[in-house]
Amino acid sequence: MTIHFIGAGPGAADLITVRGRDLLARCDICLYAGSIVPRAMLDWCPPGARLVDTAPMSLDEIETEYVRASAEGKDVARLHSGDLSVWSAVAEQIRRLNRLGIDYTLTPGVPAFAAAAAALGQEMTIPGLAQSLVLTRLSGRASPMPEGETLAGFGATGATLAIHLAIHALDRVVAELTPLYGADCPVAIVAHASWPEQMILRGTLGDIAERFAENPVERTAIIFVGKSLDVSDFRESALYDPDYQRRFRDRR
Repeated sequence: MTIHFIGAGPGAADLITVRGRDLLARCDICLYAGSIVPRAMLDWCPPGARLVDTAPMSLDEIETEYVRASAEGKDVARLHSGDLSVWSAVAEQIRRLNRLGIDYTLTPGVPAFAAAAAALGQEMTIPGLAQSLVLTRLSGRASPMPEGETLAGFGATGATLAIHLAIHALDRVVAELTPLYGADCPVAIVAHASWPEQMILRGTLGDIAERFAENPVERTAIIFVGKSLDVSDFRESALYDPDYQRRFRDRR
């Protein structure tokens, strides 16, 4: 048997990958994070599948489900929101599966920042202006930030920031980044990206806190900060320049 970790995507049920959907359809057991994974995804599970909401469970209790499935010889679809590569709490489960000798696979999902960028209708990397996107967060009760990984440190690079799990500390984000980016630096907040209740709020470091106070959300939001969020005067990429010679374009 195998535990199949599946990135469920940012929220919309149809943003799961084809591979993830197909794995759901052939696993007799599905463990899912009920607080953030849309229930509609469970419709792809086979009839009679055992569905386990892990939202109220501890890691020990989740491990017990894996051991039970292993004893029964049944594959498990383990649904996590977003993509598995960041902030998914998959690493600690994998460590336990390795110790138990239980096989597993990882199927990536659409990350929340990508869905948020799509909601904004723009690319985050702009030729000559922004070529780096930093995914980061602030310290929280569940996981503190390592020493050296700070907003000020990342902000000093001038890169576009996608700040997760920090909407509760928007004032702190503004205070730390304004000296680095300037009060006129564009900011965009995307809450519940791809969900029916999706909300987009745009502003600058100088006014975003006031704007947000008029339309607050408690969680599931990404704060983007960077010049690339509001720019139209930039040079075009050389990728499609007619004079750009590359392997797939013979311009002799």
